[in-house]
Amino acid sequence: MAIQKIGIEEFLQLAKLNPVLDVRSPGEYVHAHIQGAYSLPLFTDEERKVVGTAYKQQGRKTAIKIGLDYFGVKMRSMVEEVESLVRGFREATAIETQHCILVHCWRGGMRSAGIAWLLDLYGFKVYTLSGGYKVYRQWVRAQFDKPYTLNVLGGYTGSGKTLILKELQHTGHKTIDLEGLANHKGSAFGAFGEKPQPTQEMFENLLADKLVELSSASSGASDLEDVFIEDESQRIGVLNIPTGFWNQMRKSPVLFLDIPFEERLNYLTEEYGKFEKANIVNAIIRIQKRLGGLETKLAINYLLENNHRECFSILLTYYDKYYAKGLHNRENLPALLNKIVCANGDIKSNTQKLIDEKATT
Repeated sequence: MAIQKIGIEEFLQLAKLNPVLDVRSPGEYVHAHIQGAYSLPLFTDEERKVVGTAYKQQGRKTAIKIGLDYFGVKMRSMVEEVESLVRGFREATAIETQHCILVHCWRGGMRSAGIAWLLDLYGFKVYTLSGGYKVYRQWVRAQFDKPYTLNVLGGYTGSGKTLILKELQHTGHKTIDLEGLANHKGSAFGAFGEKPQPTQEMFENLLADKLVELSSASSGASDLEDVFIEDESQRIGVLNIPTGFWNQMRKSPVLFLDIPFEERLNYLTEEYGKFEKANIVNAIIRIQKRLGGLETKLAINYLLENNHRECFSILLTYYDKYYAKGLHNRENLPALLNKIVCANGDIKSNTQKLIDEKATT
């Protein structure tokens, strides 16, 4: 068999049904990786550091010899690990034919070449990514500059926008859940009940993959006219929506759910009242400069008195003003804004109103 180098588009197509081996160091993989890739590091983080230092200070040949010392003792275990991985793929996909193995490192250099040589020698059909993970990152960034037709789901805090996105997805509509990808609900309280946020790089990888997934399911390369996405500020927790994509969101039609204050307050009190008071206090303190000293003090005092409703009423008033500012800071807002008046926070009925409004615009 012969090892073949392939481009990013072919690599990602094959990755849908074949195992991808990321042979970079564990630290590189944890920071960010191709979604679904399996970590099979040629070197540990410390070994990579030693080899890299030798390369800079003593030259390529010395670095290769040191690398071979590390690699040699791992060869058998790596082959057996890949055998086990391929068995798992066969069981998961119910495909009897032999899977090919996709291998990549950072630049498509010596690390992927070394493991590809070993697996090819053993009898696997091996493809390596030309240019490595660096080329994948170029591909990721390019996705955010493609033109997309988006429908932005707007509404003040507590409107249940995320739940409506889930309902839309459940009923067969295409959606992008940015807060789900970011593991954060977007406010000072957004980390409550969520897993740690991914790195900025991994967030971008996930978003790019989602865009391509939706495009592939549509009739055209970027035919995303039926995709719903929640209105967001550019920053979600510690992460930023890529500028090119966010600019497109800001120029897209806004389907604004106009739900009464009291209904939204009921939702927030139930949703956030279950969390630890100390965490809520810390979140309030993080926004005290914008909230104001008096309102901060009142909100915390109400919370400590177990009057969650009055506490969240203060916070909701603040977030309504904050959201309104962001909403109106759009060019040509009157042409973009479609207001949908809702009597209450019922998710199913409000979702249907949203679908009906979209059908008439």
